[in-house]
Amino acid sequence: MLKKLLSGNRRFAQNAFLKDGRYYRAIARKQKPEILWIGCSDSRVSESIITDSKPGKIFVHRNIANIVAFNDINIASIVDYAVNHLKIPDIVICGHYNCGGIQALEDGVHENYIADWLLIASGAKEKVDKIAARKQLAREDKLNLLTEENIRLQVKHLKNLSLIKNRHRKGKTPRIHGWIYSMDTGMIKVLVDGMKT
Repeated sequence: MLKKLLSGNRRFAQNAFLKDGRYYRAIARKQKPEILWIGCSDSRVSESIITDSKPGKIFVHRNIANIVAFNDINIASIVDYAVNHLKIPDIVICGHYNCGGIQALEDGVHENYIADWLLIASGAKEKVDKIAARKQLAREDKLNLLTEENIRLQVKHLKNLSLIKNRHRKGKTPRIHGWIYSMDTGMIKVLVDGMKT
């Protein structure tokens, strides 16, 4: 696999990089991304590919189940850098259907760190458990709803970070968006429209 990656890099350098060399040299000097993307680490969901975006447009943080943790200095520093230094006006939290992290949350995973991490999404599970029992949802429908509710919960978490709350009190950006990607259709659906809130 490593040889394939290096071969792919050579093809990129010889083709796309040479073809659009001026663009790549410009972004090498300074980055000016327009979006902070908080997504899932899933190898099947590449933000640049699913949005047909060029390098330099999206500042990225990915983790299992696209979670925003209050005590995670990694995500806090990324949000701080994106908002205060890169002046990014929009943050997208994008999850996806068929998410292994969400399935583990539903089924109850017991591996130490993964279980602890997924606790951050437990509020979404509690809400969906009640809805699923009331509506007698099939497993796939419940997992889809849980995936959506997790995105809404993570949007709420992000809005509650002091950095974001304090900026919003002053009427400043960033706008917070919640999206979900379908691997079956290739389409993104907007769940939380940050332009309207």
